[in-house]
Amino acid sequence: MTPELTYLVYSIILTFALILVPATASVLANGLLTQAGPRDNLPEPGAFNARCVRLRNNMLENMVMFTGIVLVAHVAGVTSPMTVLGAQIFFFARVLHAVVYIAGFPLIRPLFWAAGVVGMGMIVIELL
Repeated sequence: MTPELTYLVYSIILTFALILVPATASVLANGLLTQAGPRDNLPEPGAFNARCVRLRNNMLENMVMFTGIVLVAHVAGVTSPMTVLGAQIFFFARVLHAVVYIAGFPLIRPLFWAAGVVGMGMIVIELL
């Protein structure tokens, strides 16, 4: 498996973890039976849970692009130190983005988001 695909797998694991965080927070806030039901009339999520949902959604949006870019590079046989570094930057930037987002630190979060975009851009440059 190429390093780029390895970082894709790591990113998928991170995404799954970020799906579990708001799900767990919802169960703790509303109870398992409420969350296991149709969830039609749930109360508004608390600030932490709402932040975790936004983080999860942001990660899913970025994974759509990252997954496509990595798979296109793999199918095209494009791998280089730059594509590997781009995948590494994406993954570690997303880890830091998640930590900063969950902690609620302002201003720093967009920098880690941008670093992830730069990582994807590095792979795209090699594709073009």
